[in-house]
Amino acid sequence: MELKFYKKGQGYYTRMCTALAAAFVAAVGCWTLQGQLGAIRTSDMITADIKSWIQAGVPLLIFSIICWTIFKVINMPRFADFLIATEGEMKKVSWSTKKEIITSTKVVVITVMIVALILTLVDLGFANLFRYAGVLEVIPD
Repeated sequence: MELKFYKKGQGYYTRMCTALAAAFVAAVGCWTLQGQLGAIRTSDMITADIKSWIQAGVPLLIFSIICWTIFKVINMPRFADFLIATEGEMKKVSWSTKKEIITSTKVVVITVMIVALILTLVDLGFANLFRYAGVLEVIPD
């Protein structure tokens, strides 16, 4: 069982971020499992000492297996090449400046507020029109 890196040094950030995200999900799952295993009742066959070993050992074993699998997957040639290509494409992206993002956000927020105001006025207008026409009945309190 040799730990071998495929194209070492290429796609470092995408591989590390992918591995860390997958390990985080696995850790949360194992943490939940550890809590669930705490609900095991102690009996004649399972003493409190064995229960604590099961509660700590099983999630740790599963987490170790998942981490080994993550390492193997991110070093599979097809998957690693995909991550390497992804990092290369991300470097080509022209990202917006902070000023452009703030300006665009202001435009979107103001536009949404104006549209909400227009829709409110149209709704009130139709409600009054339907009340006047007798289609919409107003029930007194």
